[in-house]
Amino acid sequence: MGNVILMGDRTSNDESRNISVRDRRFCIRYPFAADAIILDLETGAKAEGVTSDLSMGGIFVCTSKPLPSNTRVRITLTRKDQKLEALGMVRIVKPRIGMGIEFLDLEQPHYGVLHRWVEQLTKSR
Repeated sequence: MGNVILMGDRTSNDESRNISVRDRRFCIRYPFAADAIILDLETGAKAEGVTSDLSMGGIFVCTSKPLPSNTRVRITLTRKDQKLEALGMVRIVKPRIGMGIEFLDLEQPHYGVLHRWVEQLTKSR
């Protein structure tokens, strides 16, 4: 098993509980399209869709069947010949539109893929 990068619980201190989700964002989001498969780790339910944006902290997946908020998920993103797998948590749900997912941890090779994608998006801006 590779090294695991823990993304950290960014909402654990008492101060952050009084801050809106919008204010808690700390990573720049970039428009980004990749095929996404999201697996509910508890029930095995699966959602498929396409990402609309990406950051070092998470993604938004456009899907007509988003999973419920606070669902722990395994994320698989595929773009061209690159694949990223991560554990995450559904943080925002927009019915019939999609869901925002926070990355919780990624194994080292997948963290490298995420970093390269974000780096390429930063340069193309």
